[in-house]
Amino acid sequence: MPNTEPVALKEWASAIRALERGKQIVLMRKGGIVEETREFRLESPAFWLYPTYEHQRRELLKDEEQEGLDETLAGWSPDAAHAEIRCYAEVAADLEVTDQERLDRIRDHHIWTDRFAEERLKWKRQKPLHVLLLRVYKLDEPVRVPIVDTYSGCKSWIRIEGDFVPGTRRPVLDDETFAKEAEQIARLLTF
Repeated sequence: MPNTEPVALKEWASAIRALERGKQIVLMRKGGIVEETREFRLESPAFWLYPTYEHQRRELLKDEEQEGLDETLAGWSPDAAHAEIRCYAEVAADLEVTDQERLDRIRDHHIWTDRFAEERLKWKRQKPLHVLLLRVYKLDEPVRVPIVDTYSGCKSWIRIEGDFVPGTRRPVLDDETFAKEAEQIARLLTF
């Protein structure tokens, strides 16, 4: 049974939507601006996915994925008092990428534009880009959590405060489909 510790990774709501629907198993991380170590560090091998809305940029999503952005923004307000946690993830691999050619190989395996991938790679150029391959689980019922001040800011990780009692969850992709996708992406990035 996956770890249920209330650690969450902050990510664009549109990316979480893609993970939740099995459109991708990839996240790309360099670290938030206010990270203590100034770089991304995997704090837990399993975590909740906490949706963020403010920094999503339409032009960094492939054309066919922009409708997903609209869906995530439809019920959102900057004054919202609660966020919905819908997914849990386990890290199957943390692959470090340092060159654009390798990163370009996985362009068909995520929702972002080449420009997004390039910007992520070039930011803090001396540090590698972490490409996380995630086994994602969808909660049968989303959990509403209060939005508190400690969640704000450009940081990757938060601890969910208060009563957080998630129910049952199920894998988004079956074992065979997930294994095939993870193997293909890992092969593209490492050879």
